[in-house]
Amino acid sequence: MGTISARVPDELETELETYLEDENLDRSTAVRKLLSESLKDWRRQRALEQLSDGKVTFSKAAELADMSVWDFAQLAEEHDITWVDDDHLDDDLEAL
Repeated sequence: MGTISARVPDELETELETYLEDENLDRSTAVRKLLSESLKDWRRQRALEQLSDGKVTFSKAAELADMSVWDFAQLAEEHDITWVDDDHLDDDLEAL
């Protein structure tokens, strides 16, 4: 397991301490949890953007988001992203 060290502003550290108390977590566990959740959100947002820009197929976007195609379809709908594209339709159908 790798080690990450970072300097943070005092306000962020104070907020982290509040989070630790509310969630009853030690500092390392809390930072891992927050980092993991943030990266998951980032992966999903990146996949949605690439799908919206037509850079990837729907199935590839679901893979990038680390989600099933069905869950990703719901996420895309929640973000009002149209994913049916004639150029990628055959690729998407083959992937299903």
